[in-house]
Amino acid sequence: MNSDPKPTSTTAFGAPPLAQRTAQASRRRLRSLSALLLAALGSFLVTPSYAQDIPTSPSFVDDFKSFDRARWYVSDGWNNGSHQNCTWSKRQVSLSDGVLSLGFEKQQLKNREFACGEVQTKQRFGYGTYEARMKTDTGSGLNAAFFSYIGPSDKQPWDEIDFEVLTKNTSKVQVNAYIAGKGKNEKLVDVPGGTESAFNDYAFVWHKDSLRWYVNGQLVNTITDPAKLPTHAQKIFFSFWGSDTMTGWMGAFTDPGRKLSLQIDRVAFTAQGEPCQFPESLACSVK
Repeated sequence: MNSDPKPTSTTAFGAPPLAQRTAQASRRRLRSLSALLLAALGSFLVTPSYAQDIPTSPSFVDDFKSFDRARWYVSDGWNNGSHQNCTWSKRQVSLSDGVLSLGFEKQQLKNREFACGEVQTKQRFGYGTYEARMKTDTGSGLNAAFFSYIGPSDKQPWDEIDFEVLTKNTSKVQVNAYIAGKGKNEKLVDVPGGTESAFNDYAFVWHKDSLRWYVNGQLVNTITDPAKLPTHAQKIFFSFWGSDTMTGWMGAFTDPGRKLSLQIDRVAFTAQGEPCQFPESLACSVK
């Protein structure tokens, strides 16, 4: 409702007299200043609970109907260190019928006897729900992983959140988190039916005050200790690799005698506070 009085007389162009126009302009300026002050106060007093304290790239769902080169970087021609018995190769990354496959096979590349596959996002992501639907192979001395990571290669501290299937035992998956390069948060959890028999859904929900892991929609681990929670935006990775030396953790490596693969049917990130993006998403039911 407008409280300004209606003009009682007008000039030649239908405008109110000068004194009345001046009074109306003053009232309009006062209302505008009041509105701006209230808005400013509101921005301090009302902060959404889902506000991002860590910058993040937008939510996305990738069902691998095609390979988005703007999103994914393919590791090629190098390895992560002496513990790794394979060289990352773009030839071990393939797409077929909406499934992304990362291979592991005997193939001499540089100073390694085997070739293996890895992809990582070019963007970094913060608080939210991270989800992957994937199926592993089997074999001792191998690691099939879905994880987020940032570290010295990006001039950042080492923060990481993991799902790692040590395929010597496909009945379990290991969850873990590294904060400033320090782990000791690992836990082995069951995967009913096994990681190799069908596609399973793996997800973690990362908030400022908690980190929770889920397998097929079931909560399997929670961390709430602030000292054990990541604080840096991270890239999303999938990798499938082997080791001759990490026998205590991954088992003794043996040549599988065939090409093995990690298959990924879907991956998604839903930023904290945003609506879920597909019906099966954990973000539809867990906040």
